[in-house]
Amino acid sequence: MSKVRAEVRRKQVLTLAVTGVILWGLIGLSVLIAPSVDDLHPDIGKPVLAEFAEIRADAKTIRFTMADDTYTLSRTAQGWVMEESGRYPIRTDRFAALIKGLEALTFEQKRTKDPYKLDRIGLGDPTEDGNGVLVEVTGSDGEISASLLIGRKADAIYVRASDNPQTYRASGDLPPFYNRRAWLDFEIIDIDPSAIRSLRITDRRGRSLYLRRAPGSDVRSFRPAPPHQTDRLISRLGVSTTALAITRLSALDVKPAGELSTVPIARHISETFDGLEVDLRAYRETDGLWVTLRAVEAGEGARRAEAINGKTEGWAFRLSEYDFQDFTPSVTSLVARTPIAP
Repeated sequence: MSKVRAEVRRKQVLTLAVTGVILWGLIGLSVLIAPSVDDLHPDIGKPVLAEFAEIRADAKTIRFTMADDTYTLSRTAQGWVMEESGRYPIRTDRFAALIKGLEALTFEQKRTKDPYKLDRIGLGDPTEDGNGVLVEVTGSDGEISASLLIGRKADAIYVRASDNPQTYRASGDLPPFYNRRAWLDFEIIDIDPSAIRSLRITDRRGRSLYLRRAPGSDVRSFRPAPPHQTDRLISRLGVSTTALAITRLSALDVKPAGELSTVPIARHISETFDGLEVDLRAYRETDGLWVTLRAVEAGEGARRAEAINGKTEGWAFRLSEYDFQDFTPSVTSLVARTPIAP
């Protein structure tokens, strides 16, 4: 009987020991996963920019400062514009996403306050060559009504006050803001390559070339047309690249055309099968390579030309060197010229 009792007691002791180990393990685990007092913040879950709806309603400018660039969005009677690009209109969809994102941004988790670790999460001071972006909203009275340093790491957004190294991970979504080009509405021309019928170019030496293709033919089948129809193609690829260049127009920046200080060095006129003509003139300026555009379309329903001119009239657009070359080739690089018979 004593043996039975001893066995029962042994099992009870073993059970209590195992239970104790499990309880201590759970307590230790809870300590590890529970947020520390230092990680807590009274505003977790609350808006990063309190009362931003009112701030936005009175906003006159929104300025973005980075270590290598600064740009300003300004409110005008016609809408929001980019100050540094001659007050060119910005994309309304991108601006709406910015406003919605700033208003919905909330504190999610307290993070580092070590000033030496700020650049790791994109919150380095841009005025000291850090990688953060300082966003400042100015009201109608000219005073800063909201200020915030924003950074990105992978898909996460981090924020902090400009005068405080304490950082927070924020919950929300914001449009791209590291490059001011992303704000500019450069969706100017939408022409499919198959729609291009002909091209007239004049190069920097005043030599002209007229290229044309037949309806339904391959988009690379452009051939010299009168008065130089007997010219021999040197580069079929070069000809088609230049002939279709307008379908790939991609601007890098914009400024008022009145600020151009030189004369055009080349001209590139594209025509579609249904009568839309786009006249591009190229300028080599000290601050880059620029083009101006004007569209012409016959008939009362010339809405495409009107839409293009609405975005391009009075403006010059900067292109990359690569794209600029597509619009300004030398005629002799495309064809071997045959003298015109008298």
